[in-house]
Amino acid sequence: MRQSQLFTKTRREDPKDELAHNAKLLIRAGFVNKELAGVYSWLPLGLRTVNKLIAIIREEMNALGGVELSLSALQNRDLWQKSGRWDDQVFDAWFKTTLFSGGETGLAPTHEEALTSLMKDHLNSYKDLPIYAYQFQTKFRNELRAKSGLLRGREFLMKDLYSFNDSQAGLDDFYDQVKGAYERIYERVGLGDSTYITFAAGGSFSKYSHEYQTLSEAGEDTIFVSQDKRLAVNKEVLTEETLSELGLKREDLKESRSIEVGNIFKLGTKFSDALGLFFTDQNGQKQPVLMGSYGIGVSRLVGVVAEVLADERGLVWPKSVAPFPAHLIWVPGQGEASAEAADRLYQELTKAGHETLYDDRPLPAGEKFADADLLGLPYRVVVSDKTLAVGKLELKNRSTGETLMVSQAELTSLCFGE
Repeated sequence: MRQSQLFTKTRREDPKDELAHNAKLLIRAGFVNKELAGVYSWLPLGLRTVNKLIAIIREEMNALGGVELSLSALQNRDLWQKSGRWDDQVFDAWFKTTLFSGGETGLAPTHEEALTSLMKDHLNSYKDLPIYAYQFQTKFRNELRAKSGLLRGREFLMKDLYSFNDSQAGLDDFYDQVKGAYERIYERVGLGDSTYITFAAGGSFSKYSHEYQTLSEAGEDTIFVSQDKRLAVNKEVLTEETLSELGLKREDLKESRSIEVGNIFKLGTKFSDALGLFFTDQNGQKQPVLMGSYGIGVSRLVGVVAEVLADERGLVWPKSVAPFPAHLIWVPGQGEASAEAADRLYQELTKAGHETLYDDRPLPAGEKFADADLLGLPYRVVVSDKTLAVGKLELKNRSTGETLMVSQAELTSLCFGE
């Protein structure tokens, strides 16, 4: 992508109507546009980052045996009434509307009801199980507080996976597999060291659930972390009973602020009982399907990476989710030599399939470098009269600040190698 063809512009000043650090940076860098509180549109660079995250999560879900689908956003009120969650006193985050033809519908905040009902047409026998279905879909929640940028949205992108099993052992085994997949996802997106599996309240589903919490002062949660065991306990369930069950001592735990980046629940038969999802077992007996639910807020995860990894100069993207691995910058000089060299390098990288953002704009070097720091791509590659004089390219690592003079072959290996 040539930066001269990228319609988005960077900003030097923070947007006045935004409080959250993650959103300020993403807006200034031209990754998102704020439509209203808790609602953001994805601009070209932001969309590329979202798609990189989706690709990582999809790979891990498929490895579990997951099958992808896409469910409707508009929901059938009757299904939610059967589960008891249509009532605003039970689930208070609905966006609902009255249909001109009569009746009501709502924009889905989650999809347990819809998928449970759908499975009634496809699941009859134990031979049909297990089923692991997931989607990437926009969700809607009428949040009272939407002041944390992408960390708490009224409209947001979510990966939600649902499991259907014929036994508790099968559910337990898959649940543990998902734990491993989630740990790999957070490691791959650059949050592995700061993210902990966290015991939390199970709500109406079970005694406990598991959250994945990333340490950050911008977080709304308080957790108590065991560094040795790489796990944490949410403040809401921090009791002597909980600590005893987990083999933890309060004095060994460190209190920290954190952001929830995922959660997993064993739903049991709550929804299958309510909506009539049964299967015939090996003895010919009718049994309710055991279910699990596993969520990751994709748009929130973009905000968390931005919030946690940024520095004083701007965003700092891990290579795995950066919109481009390399930011090629042409520094205008005397004559046309540097421009021709930068164009030639860009064409060669593009032909080789190496994704590169090329700053071909006729702007001063300082302005270009400031933009590069704000955008936060992993590697900055500079072509200038100075680099041409020594027959090398200037390569700067955005995360470490290390600067090297390299050949084109070395550049390719460092920027685009695995």
